[in-house]
Amino acid sequence: MKLFTCRQIAEIDRLTMQLEPTASIDLMERASMQVADWLMRNIDRASPLWFFAGPGNNGGDALAVARLMALTGFPCTVFLADFGRDLKGDPAINRQRLKQQGKVSLRTIDSENSIPEIPENVVVIDGLFGSGLNKPLDGLAAQIGRSINQSGAKVISIDIPSGLFGEDNLQNDLSNVIRASKTLTFQFPKLAFLFPENECFFGDWEVLPIALHPEAINQTESSFFYLTKDFISGKITKRSKFSHKGTYGHALLIAGSYGKMGAAVLASKACLRAGVGLLTSHIPQRGYEIMQTALPETMISIDPSETVFSEMPDLSPYSAIGAGPGLDKKPETADALKNLLQAQPAKLILDADALNILSENQDWHQLLPEKAILTPHPKEFERLAGPSANSWERLQKQLQFSAKFKVIVVLKGAHTCISFPNGRAFFNSTGNPGMATAGSGDVLTGIILGLLAQNYSPENAALVGVYLHGLAGDLAASKYSEEALIAGDIVEQLGNAFLQMV
Repeated sequence: MKLFTCRQIAEIDRLTMQLEPTASIDLMERASMQVADWLMRNIDRASPLWFFAGPGNNGGDALAVARLMALTGFPCTVFLADFGRDLKGDPAINRQRLKQQGKVSLRTIDSENSIPEIPENVVVIDGLFGSGLNKPLDGLAAQIGRSINQSGAKVISIDIPSGLFGEDNLQNDLSNVIRASKTLTFQFPKLAFLFPENECFFGDWEVLPIALHPEAINQTESSFFYLTKDFISGKITKRSKFSHKGTYGHALLIAGSYGKMGAAVLASKACLRAGVGLLTSHIPQRGYEIMQTALPETMISIDPSETVFSEMPDLSPYSAIGAGPGLDKKPETADALKNLLQAQPAKLILDADALNILSENQDWHQLLPEKAILTPHPKEFERLAGPSANSWERLQKQLQFSAKFKVIVVLKGAHTCISFPNGRAFFNSTGNPGMATAGSGDVLTGIILGLLAQNYSPENAALVGVYLHGLAGDLAASKYSEEALIAGDIVEQLGNAFLQMV
């Protein structure tokens, strides 16, 4: 799915009206019917609905939804904010339709004194401001926002919480932004919904389709995408009846150190479960019995050091190489990692301590092979690329890092973001908070390494690996709960994740 800025979405709306053709009031009605349908399916009919409508199109949506809900017997009250300018266009039409219907109490808020006291038992429908907002809430709008937030009532926002900007909120005053428990957004999630610092505003979001014209969407260029099952399933390689283990590559995983052999075991097992034909794990001497006992399917390359990675093995037998899980950052490990980078392997994934070593040796960034895959969590990325004031700024740094060093960055999180050197970024749609557990990242490294070794392109290995990792995590959470989920559960559910992609 393409993702767009709010400005682009407004242009897609305009193109839809031109291409269908349809009138803007009819497009507003279409969107409002989707919201009303959701409310009728999810809100108790006895719950009073209090609509807060602003002067723009978001307010027009709220007025239309109130009329539709009143038709079905819901008790509805509309509070129309008067910020000193008359309603025009579609919002004015919907106000007139609401008056003519005569089923909804319509009140005006034109001062602080006219802001109602909101009972906890009502459901607030927030339609004050939409995605076209470009300045922080202030004055009466801010007072209404604070009143809603302090009420304790359930809040459902139409399209976007009022006061939140659709992309970058660095210059926003977030203290007055509506805090919704649910946001019903139209056609596409807003980019701001993918950033963790905004979760307290949008709560749980759901996309409502409003049939924007396919040609309008196709015509609008975007660098941002949201991963879907259909997209990923089309990238999974089908196996030939006459294939053998050599067909599916030989991976080398450089992982583990004394006290951190669990990372090597998890990454190795995930690599095998991802379908690699052969796996050799390069580990320190003291990890030999651990690895052979835990995972007999893995071949072992033993480092000269008893406790850490200190010497790069011969790379010639391997179709893809991964390094980082549980490595530690000893000087000899750093030297060996530099040698690995200088060898310029064609397919390479770096994680964990490999990234931490890289961040301590910034001049080594130039040694990164083209299309190497880096899988940092946010703090590791900050050490690599510098701090960011918010997630939008961090996304820009991620795109710049990918372009400058011609690498693929898999920035892990709730919506893991995969950036490519060509400026494109893909946000993941699978995964859950239960995956915030030790070893989860090691599993992801193993999955991507296994796909790389099977001759997936680096781009597809990253996309498919991230999606399957999250899907396996979702399956594990449904079996064990988010709270009880551990990294090994993700590995165990990887086969079921593949089965779901058929």
